[in-house]
Amino acid sequence: MSEHPFDRLYDQVLARKSADPSRSYTAKLLKEGVAKCAKKVGEEGVEVALAALAGDKKERVAESADLLYHLCVLWVASGVDPADVYQELQAREGRSGLDDKAARKGIVR
Repeated sequence: MSEHPFDRLYDQVLARKSADPSRSYTAKLLKEGVAKCAKKVGEEGVEVALAALAGDKKERVAESADLLYHLCVLWVASGVDPADVYQELQAREGRSGLDDKAARKGIVR
């Protein structure tokens, strides 16, 4: 079975960490640090939301891909392994999102 495309993207970002920042956008972002990478994730999130409101599917897809790429860059910059995120998602399966949110806030439903 082949590796998930998101895992391949993460591995590619990780490999570019040691690339020349003058020749690699990924290396440049990573060199600028977590704050810059986090800012890019925020910008891309807004662009996805705006594309969703505009109703252009092609633009939503393109902006979503940009967001996932920048999320991978942020994960590499901040030491997050996708396997840990997958594990968290798996732990949430079958739980109500409303109950989960209430539990994080200490609210009994």
